[in-house]
Amino acid sequence: MIVAPDDPTPVLLGLLAIGKSPQDFVSGAYIQFLRIDGTELSDPVIDEESISGAIVEMLRRTEEKLKAHNRVAIDITSAPTHIEEMPYPPTAIQQILYNAVLHRTYEGTNAPVRIYWFNNRIEINSPGGPYGNVTSENFGEPGITDYRNPNIGDVLKTFGFIQAFGRGIATARKEMEKNGNPPLEFETNQSVVVCTLRKK
Repeated sequence: MIVAPDDPTPVLLGLLAIGKSPQDFVSGAYIQFLRIDGTELSDPVIDEESISGAIVEMLRRTEEKLKAHNRVAIDITSAPTHIEEMPYPPTAIQQILYNAVLHRTYEGTNAPVRIYWFNNRIEINSPGGPYGNVTSENFGEPGITDYRNPNIGDVLKTFGFIQAFGRGIATARKEMEKNGNPPLEFETNQSVVVCTLRKK
């Protein structure tokens, strides 16, 4: 959290984990949420928020925002008992969000994690391309993992956001399939990873 016992200057991890306002020092370390009424970025925005604070507070507030927009539909006609359906499985959105925050580049960019919720899909943009053993060619394949920010991973594990490294994408894929959604889509380059979750 700090440089050394005799130098209490906070390092990046300290700022993100327990800082009161990390964005004063790491300007891109926030989440930008847009709910767009349409399928293009040029369509009207009906909800917008820049979510900042320490990493745990930021994730909790973002989860509340996502839950509010992931409205449950109730089908009372096609079965003897009512059926509740969600356009997106909450666990899949959570896992992709956690990955975006955990594996993003924090230094050398002012770009936030961006969540664009369209009428037909959700796009989650994470600054920084694939890292280490992970390339654009093998991105998302089982067993191919590397960790740009392992200490941030430890923080998320301590606070219960993740249970183990390397399982997020596999879990999200399984939940999308169980919910009847199309498969996850990934686009990667040297500066960004974009995951698209398509509506059921």
